[in-house]
Amino acid sequence: MIDPAHPQKGPWVADLRAGDTFMGFYLARNAQLRTFRDPSRGHYLRMNIMDRTGSIEARVWEDAEETAHLLHEAAIIKLEGEVEAFQDRLQVRVLRLRLAEAEESDRTDMLASTKRDVKTMIQAIDDAIAKLQNENLRSLLEHFFNDASFRKAFLSAPAARRIHHAYLGGLLEHTFEVLQLSKPLIDLYPEIDRDLLVAGILLHDVGKLREFTWETDIEYSDEGRLLGHVVPGAEMVAEAVRHLDGFPEELSIRLQHLILSHHGRYEWGSPRRPKIIEAVALHHLDNLDGQVNRFHCLVAAAKRAGRSWTLYDYMLGRSLYAGPDDDLAIEEQGMTQ
Repeated sequence: MIDPAHPQKGPWVADLRAGDTFMGFYLARNAQLRTFRDPSRGHYLRMNIMDRTGSIEARVWEDAEETAHLLHEAAIIKLEGEVEAFQDRLQVRVLRLRLAEAEESDRTDMLASTKRDVKTMIQAIDDAIAKLQNENLRSLLEHFFNDASFRKAFLSAPAARRIHHAYLGGLLEHTFEVLQLSKPLIDLYPEIDRDLLVAGILLHDVGKLREFTWETDIEYSDEGRLLGHVVPGAEMVAEAVRHLDGFPEELSIRLQHLILSHHGRYEWGSPRRPKIIEAVALHHLDNLDGQVNRFHCLVAAAKRAGRSWTLYDYMLGRSLYAGPDDDLAIEEQGMTQ
């Protein structure tokens, strides 16, 4: 189906069905040459093609080496192909492809983005900062969120490449959702330092601004590959604190501890395990939101494909039940699989 608002784009990945022959512009990712079972046949090319609605595997059976040399990482291509059903999933047989010219395609068509209203989310964050009673924490948050370059990056950054909120605006959305989840928790447990937890929520993933690049595709930066986002995030807070006169050292240490421990376990990439009540609250709020988003995206992908179960997810170690085909449709929130 061609979107009248984007006639040049071609069909969206989410609209592709078995038997379709189509032509359109897509982002090529993870191109790999593979050897045929009969080695005398040489190689075929396996890759994913994607746009803002989803991703699908594609195969180039002929002239694979020549095509592989043509593609660079995160190349936008014009592709003609046929959709086939193979082992309970769809894949594309590539008939022809070429690199797209810069003026032929729109980058915003290629990468998924948050479905939530950006203005509503950032306003909620601004309101939360304004309500902080601790002047030191409020000044620190204003140091970040009143900076134009930080704010612009925070509004567009993904929260991950694959695992959860892996789309443009995903970091903002994830932060907003964790903030909303914290409200009943704070009301229920008065022993929690509200201002410290809110500050930790708003800053726990700021290191992702350095971990990822998202100009043409969501990729890890060199720093991200080497350091991740947890330690750089704590360093960003420590550096900001040095610019604020009179910021209490104890408060700085506690806030950095929230960032360094928010993954919860060493085996989950956490340099520290939570050792204060606000840290354990942040860890579980963060994990809850990430898990719900991942479940949602996997189930949405299964429903689009007409399946009642998701494909096996290696991160979760299981398939998820999506419900019968006549279940209410679930609107996709962002990138899937």
